[in-house]
Amino acid sequence: MTDVSGRPLAREMRSAECWERIARAPYGRIATTAAGEIDIFPVNHGVDRFSIVFRTALGTKLLELTINRRVVFEVDGIDGDEAFSVVVKGEAEQFDRPADVARAEELGITTWAPGQKDRWVRITPRDIQGRAFTLPPAAEHQ
Repeated sequence: MTDVSGRPLAREMRSAECWERIARAPYGRIATTAAGEIDIFPVNHGVDRFSIVFRTALGTKLLELTINRRVVFEVDGIDGDEAFSVVVKGEAEQFDRPADVARAEELGITTWAPGQKDRWVRITPRDIQGRAFTLPPAAEHQ
């Protein structure tokens, strides 16, 4: 099927493709809620056995994850003539077991934001969905 301009409609990505896109993305965004407020934070992340891990510091993000573990994680981007978005809904929790931390450190996650990021967080997904669509010709080179 196509739209009125002849481009294929958006396609649903399979789980494996969603995980590939998450693993290749240099950063994602995590949405949290606490006390009726919604916040979105960019995070550099890695994939560890079908979970998402990232480093953070003490602050708003970690506090909100402690108050309400339910989060949404998202990556998006452009790959050639195709744009995509992957959304993961799940539970976030801080971890500090030495074996888990060592495993996470092996992922080689480098945080872009300055400061010491000495807390590790894991998002365990309960739902993952991705969509991709072909860009119009004028948008491919923007």
